[in-house]
Amino acid sequence: MNHFLKPPLERIPPSIVCAADYEAAARERIEEGAWAYLNGAAADGLTLTENLAAFRRLRLAPRVLAELEGGHTGVELFGTRLAHPLLVAPVALQKLAHPDGEIATAMAASALGGAMVVSMEASTRVEDIAAAAPGPLWFQLHILPDREFTLALIRRAEEAGYRALVVTVDAPVSGLRNDEQRAGFVRPSSVAPVNLEGMTQLPPHIAAPGESAIFSSPLATAAPGWAEIAWLLSNTRLPVLLKGILHPADAARAVEAGAAGIVVSNHGGRTLDTLPATIDALPAVVRAVAGRVPVLMDGGIRRGTDVLKALALGAKAVMIGRPVIHALAAAGAPGVAHLLHMLRAELEVAMALTGCRRLEEVTEALLWRDEQA
Repeated sequence: MNHFLKPPLERIPPSIVCAADYEAAARERIEEGAWAYLNGAAADGLTLTENLAAFRRLRLAPRVLAELEGGHTGVELFGTRLAHPLLVAPVALQKLAHPDGEIATAMAASALGGAMVVSMEASTRVEDIAAAAPGPLWFQLHILPDREFTLALIRRAEEAGYRALVVTVDAPVSGLRNDEQRAGFVRPSSVAPVNLEGMTQLPPHIAAPGESAIFSSPLATAAPGWAEIAWLLSNTRLPVLLKGILHPADAARAVEAGAAGIVVSNHGGRTLDTLPATIDALPAVVRAVAGRVPVLMDGGIRRGTDVLKALALGAKAVMIGRPVIHALAAAGAPGVAHLLHMLRAELEVAMALTGCRRLEEVTEALLWRDEQA
C-alpha cells in the first residue's frame, strides 16, 4: 500500500529558501503515522524544543573589513577531505519519506562533497547504498544482543567501503515515543530494516501488572557496556566514534577506551526527554576530550549560523537529521542536495560576516558576550 499522500515535487519552488521551508512540504506528503515516526520526539518533546531554542540564545559577534580571499569550508576527518562540515546523520527507514530512500540521500551527499552516516536500520542494503554513491559513507550501528550478527554487519560495512563506524550508545532501550503511539504507527510491509534480516531476536516481553517494564526484560541483560565497546574496537580496522554522549566524564572514558571520535547527541530528543540541548552540552565535552579526538555534534541545526556556533564551541563537524528527511520527502535527491547547498551557503555567509576565511579560524571568540556590549 502506498503510504505517501502526495508525490514528490518535480521542481523545487523558489519559495523554498531555507531548511525550515522543507518541513511543510514534507508534511504534506507523509501520512500521519510515518510522520510521527520520522519527525516525532520522546514524551513531551522538551528536549527537541530545547535543541532548537538553545541555538537561538547564542549570538554571533560580527567583524568587519576582514580578508576573505581564498576562503573555503573544507575539513578533514579520519583521512578524508570533505568540502564542508555538514554530514548527513543516520536516520532509519528512509523509504518512509521517499521511494528512493537512502540511495537518494547518499547520492545528494556525495554530489555536494560531503559524507553520509548510514543507519543500521536503513531500508536499503548497505552494499547498494555504497554502489550508488561514490562519496564517503560511515556506518551507524547498535551493538546488538546477537554479537555474531553485529560482527557480520561490521564486516559487510568494511567490505562495502564504509570509512568509519558510528556506534549509538545512548539508546539501550527505546524512548517513550508518544507521538507514534497516538498516531498508531505501524511500519508498512514495503519498508523494512533489510540489513537486519536474519538477526536473532530477543524473546518478546510484556510486563504484567506490578512487574518491572524494563529491568525484568531481556533488554536489561543484553544492554551493552564498556566491555562491549572494547570488544568492538578489537574487531574492526575502522575508526569508531561513540554517538550519544553528553556527559564529559563519559567523553573522557570513551577516549581512554580507544574511541576515534565523539558525537555529542541527545538522539534528536527521541530517547530521554528533558535532556540538555546538545549545543549546551558541547563545551564541557570538548574540554574533557582536550583535542585528543574530533568532537562532532547533532541536534537542532537548522541554519548555517547554527553550524558556525557549533564549530565555535569546538565541534569539528555537525550532523543534520530531520531537515535532510524533510528535503528527501519533499523532493528526493535534488531536495537533499538543495538543502545541503543552502546550509553551506549560509555557513559561508556567517563566516564572512564574522571575519573567518577557513574553519580553522572559527573559535569561541565568534560568540557575542554581554561584556562586549
